Amino acid sequence: MFFIQFEDADLLQSLLCLTLVFSPVFCEFAMWSRILICGVVLLCLTWPACAEKNKEIKGHFFDRDSVGVSESFEQGIPKKCVPVKGSWEIRSGALVGKELKADQHAAVLNYQVPNRDSAVHFSFRLDGESTGFHFSLNHAKGHLFRVVVGLDRVAIKLDRDKKDPASKIMVLADGPAEIRKGAWHTMLVEMKGQEVSVQMDSGLSLQAKHAKLAVDKPNYRFVTRGESLSIDDFNIDHH
Repeated sequence: MFFIQFEDADLLQSLLCLTLVFSPVFCEFAMWSRILICGVVLLCLTWPACAEKNKEIKGHFFDRDSVGVSESFEQGIPKKCVPVKGSWEIRSGALVGKELKADQHAAVLNYQVPNRDSAVHFSFRLDGESTGFHFSLNHAKGHLFRVVVGLDRVAIKLDRDKKDPASKIMVLADGPAEIRKGAWHTMLVEMKGQEVSVQMDSGLSLQAKHAKLAVDKPNYRFVTRGESLSIDDFNIDHH
């Protein structure tokens, strides 16, 4: 404990007056500073949980101990990427697809690698008027299943068999999602026999099972409508 002795009474009086005048201002400033700091901390805690590029996601079926195919798209469009519909180009080291009105069809790109049991890990971003995309797998004679990604929901759907009039689209699994436009997200899709697992950087985890899924698949497909779907960090591990 210490004391300060003032010999000048006028100085002491002036200091006391200044303290009384400005103390409410200092208190209000301190209060708003605390509110601002709490807001920044909350934003930092929640932002990465919702969107993160190339985040490591622990596999549901497989450990990511090896990568058979890795595409960063830094050297242009790989030969295995075959545009079917729409416009596909490289921008800032990412593969970007958009729908063309003249096609009267969603933009489609095939990644020509035969597969059966595999894990596919990639980053994606939606921009402009785009509201989602499909990550699709076919069998030798047509559509098989797809991961349907929307701004607020993700689903695993078994495709309708166009050769069977009684066949219908089946929702095998679905769950809520928070896909922010202009932000990168990470997805891991695993296929093992009759089972499929879909996980995202946000914590989304879906699993589905159907006998028709246990077949050879000729390629991987991205299907999108709208202005812009960006794909990067595309990795495949075959099992």
